[in-house]
Amino acid sequence: MFLLIAEQLGFPGLLNLFRYITFRAGGATATALVIGLLIGPKFIGWLRVRQGKGQPIRADGPVSHLAKRGTPTMGGLMILTSVSIAMLLWMDFSNRYLWACLFITIGFGLIGFLDDYDKVKKRSHKGVSGRTRLLAEFLVAGIGCWIILQGAGTGLYVPFLREPLVDLGWFYILFGAFVIVGAGNAVNLTDGLDGLATMPVIIAAMAFLLITYLVGNAVFASYLGIPHVPGTGDLTVLCMAIVGACLAFLWFNAPPAAVFMGDTGSLALGGALGAIAVATQHEIVLAIIGGLFVLEALSVIIQVFFYKRTGRRVFRMAPLHHHFEQKGWPEATVVIRFWIISFALALAGLSTLKLR
Repeated sequence: MFLLIAEQLGFPGLLNLFRYITFRAGGATATALVIGLLIGPKFIGWLRVRQGKGQPIRADGPVSHLAKRGTPTMGGLMILTSVSIAMLLWMDFSNRYLWACLFITIGFGLIGFLDDYDKVKKRSHKGVSGRTRLLAEFLVAGIGCWIILQGAGTGLYVPFLREPLVDLGWFYILFGAFVIVGAGNAVNLTDGLDGLATMPVIIAAMAFLLITYLVGNAVFASYLGIPHVPGTGDLTVLCMAIVGACLAFLWFNAPPAAVFMGDTGSLALGGALGAIAVATQHEIVLAIIGGLFVLEALSVIIQVFFYKRTGRRVFRMAPLHHHFEQKGWPEATVVIRFWIISFALALAGLSTLKLR
């Protein structure tokens, strides 16, 4: 909105600042952070009244989690509200990549909300059936990828190579949808301890803050040998809005958590990261930067695969963070160590930008 107003007025004086992505990204961060902090207390109180007993706690989970009974869920609505308002104020309304990524973010948030609502209503941790949820996620992701494809290329880029490995053509929509759905569910599986998913999402968003800016700049993209996608530089604003909203949420989600983000938040944030990666054609780099999410998802896949075939478990409990809890690690130890791993993987992912 601010950019549109400044443009209509001809960018006079200080309004010329709205031309710059960096200025609008900073504004989006501050806006999302302030909104999240302001609405947090009343919003959490409203959720507590509406939900009563809060999010259902798994009976077969770690015993320490039983103390979290009564904590409200759907805190992801705070994140979505903060991000949406910040983007409406600071985004470029003519940018298709922003609209596509916002569509996926809000769409995944809605799917997660319906899942959370079902869990709270039925007092069960199962929620909406997996098949129904996946179909809805692929539909939203597919539409978003189709919008992205109107401006981006269809080449599959891999780290260390300047040229695309293969041109996927229209198959890129299916590939992109798979990346987005995978990212959404991987973050969802990681969200099991207070603050565990929030900080890695912040770290990943800050890493993609740099990637989006470089990919959207022809000079930097040419120098680094990475794909140049005109217009993706404005995704920097979305990355920073996510950072601001997540920082505000972390204020209330810090142990002991006053609210859980639920599937509403984790699916939306994972979908947003996946959409940004697809728009910038850095899908494989996302698997490195978001390696913690990948490990969490793989632990569940491996556990289910071997248990169905052998009746034995590879991990004491899946996802991976519960395995370490069962080994006796305090929750805070698991969370902080996983944050450190996430930071290291983000640096590893960013290092691939120059190794081409």
